[in-house]
Amino acid sequence: MLLQRRWYTATAAKATRWRLPGCNSSRSLRISPSSWQFQALSPGRQAIGLRARYYATGTSAISPDSSGRQEVLDEFKKTLSFPPANCDLIQLAEDGPNWIDRQVVLHGYLGTRRIANKGLAFAELHDVDLGSIIQVVSTSTKDADSISLPHRLFCDLEEHTPVVIEGTVKGRQAPKIETANKDDAPASGKATVVTGVEIKLENIIPLNVVPQDIMVSEAKVFPPEQRHLQIRHDRRIREALKFRSRVACFMRDHLADKHGFEEFETPLLFKSTPEGAREFLVPTRNPGMAYALPQSPQQYKQILMASGIPRYMQIARCFRDEDLRADRQPEFTQVDLEMAFASGENVMRTIEDTVKALWSRMLGMSDLPKAFPRLTYEQAMERYGSDKPDVRLGSDIRRIEYMLPVDLVSKIGPLTAPIVEVMKLSVSEDAKDTRKFVGNFMDSPEAQPFIQNPDGQPGIFIYDIRKPLQGLQPFGFEAAEQVEEMLGLEDGDVVVLQARKNAPFAGGSTPIGNLRLALHRSAVKQGFLPAPQGFAFLWITDFPLFSPTNDTDPGQGGAAGLSSTHHPFTAPKTPEDVDMLLTDPLQVKADHYDLVVNGVELGGGSRRIHSAKMQEYVMREVLKMSDERMKDFAHLIEVLRAGCPPHAGMALGFDRLIAVMLGKESVRDVIAFPKSGKGEDMLVKSPTRMTEEQLQTYHLRLRR
Repeated sequence: MLLQRRWYTATAAKATRWRLPGCNSSRSLRISPSSWQFQALSPGRQAIGLRARYYATGTSAISPDSSGRQEVLDEFKKTLSFPPANCDLIQLAEDGPNWIDRQVVLHGYLGTRRIANKGLAFAELHDVDLGSIIQVVSTSTKDADSISLPHRLFCDLEEHTPVVIEGTVKGRQAPKIETANKDDAPASGKATVVTGVEIKLENIIPLNVVPQDIMVSEAKVFPPEQRHLQIRHDRRIREALKFRSRVACFMRDHLADKHGFEEFETPLLFKSTPEGAREFLVPTRNPGMAYALPQSPQQYKQILMASGIPRYMQIARCFRDEDLRADRQPEFTQVDLEMAFASGENVMRTIEDTVKALWSRMLGMSDLPKAFPRLTYEQAMERYGSDKPDVRLGSDIRRIEYMLPVDLVSKIGPLTAPIVEVMKLSVSEDAKDTRKFVGNFMDSPEAQPFIQNPDGQPGIFIYDIRKPLQGLQPFGFEAAEQVEEMLGLEDGDVVVLQARKNAPFAGGSTPIGNLRLALHRSAVKQGFLPAPQGFAFLWITDFPLFSPTNDTDPGQGGAAGLSSTHHPFTAPKTPEDVDMLLTDPLQVKADHYDLVVNGVELGGGSRRIHSAKMQEYVMREVLKMSDERMKDFAHLIEVLRAGCPPHAGMALGFDRLIAVMLGKESVRDVIAFPKSGKGEDMLVKSPTRMTEEQLQTYHLRLRR
């Protein structure tokens, strides 16, 4: 009789025996090392017609002779055509009784199996999206010589094998304890179990094989090199990716149906232009010529505004060769939009409406504020020490150098006439517990950047009503009293002092702002504070239009010592800011706005410069770009010269958006194939080193 095909692991060193499933001890398989042909040997050594295949990790599964290669082709041809499914597990879960005694064909993956005896076995069948499970029952006569081929296959196929199951739906008494239920399945990471019905097996068709060297268990943690197995065996990853897909569909529909946006694709092979971030170059076979992957569709969407397109949107792929962090990838996705005959206010209202509708539809939250609060860049930096503050944390920052004794200011750090800021953190009503918290934090690696701050370490005090001046003796009587009243101090509070240079705000954070976040994270980690909950949205506006150049960001390469804070196409905010371009560019405010939630910048946008002459003036006269640099933007100047209307736009970081909505710490958790912290795809092993042939093709050579 024919027996099931199975892949066995063997070595060529000697013949090996296995006991057949369902067979007695006197029958086994013998593998001949020379031919890799399988024979089933009965006690009388009469061969049962059996054909099987050899599989070995790291070794070709094809026999060295032509018959083995033909068998591979034959086996594959059998999987080209298989019965279509006439039912799915969702239908059986919702309407099981009406399917009882009906024939069904199901597709899915074999799950956990339990063999009760030679003639009775049970297995889970996971549906094609691995979201639901149903029990399959296989029976056969207990006579080993009469066991059916479907039953043998059912008992012997490896877990996770993709299969077609043909059978009859039967009623089933619901199990007393379910492994999961429909309501908590997404949160628990487990599949939904179909109860009330099961499948009586009549036939099973394997569509591929799962080798025995792929070991899977509930606690198995797959490395990034096996991202496919991470996705397949972690329901939470699959749910995040499905959620991402649904959000993309919703945003497209909402922006189109309610706000009149149309989606346009812009090229991925662009040109190198100095917008502010480093680019990825794509060499061509034309000597010395290269494309650049776009940092964003910024210039193309402005060109669309000049082309008579009133409202553009795109879920766009973007590329930046930047240092990587948890919320940053070398390639990322953004929801990009632009509006003609519009101001920044028009864009902000559109984004607010879209975000509130998104939170309502996808998260069931309809209590977001009618209008999101707003802070200027200066206000955010003053109060929270960050241009993307998490306002849920409290701990507002105040300047107090004017009330402190001179000797205390001198002890805080080496700066002359610094700005000194203060904040409080309430972690416990018991000063002893607070001291324990502070000691643990200061001994941790997270404290090292603050301890090594060249502008001075933080001064950390514990408000303790049992101490003289409540533990604030270095402040002196008058300052201690003022600080106590200003901060509303209570027993056990942490009081933090930090000095910084007496200079205008620049960049995205201050030392005390970073320390504020680090202390809160540590307090949550140590169990002194609960993790902050909810979503706190706000707009940050009135950013500086220009910033001093630095060694970290390439900027636009001008000779003025300035670079555009956002990009060189952002417009000054007011007529007064336009006038200030002539006298003090660093004081000019930009019509730029960022949407922030829970300390994460979801996106940024601005009103653009729509005048060709104004755009050229900013680049040539303010940034002092060279004639050679100006040629990189000649196409945009020419487009604006053709009567481009006023326009404004924004881009939401789509990866960050999904991570925030799902409460993930890293965007890598919501991207199907993310890059590592070194910018590598560990699954496909990219980037790869260029070969000599490739270098020659693209007229390149490596310099050491």
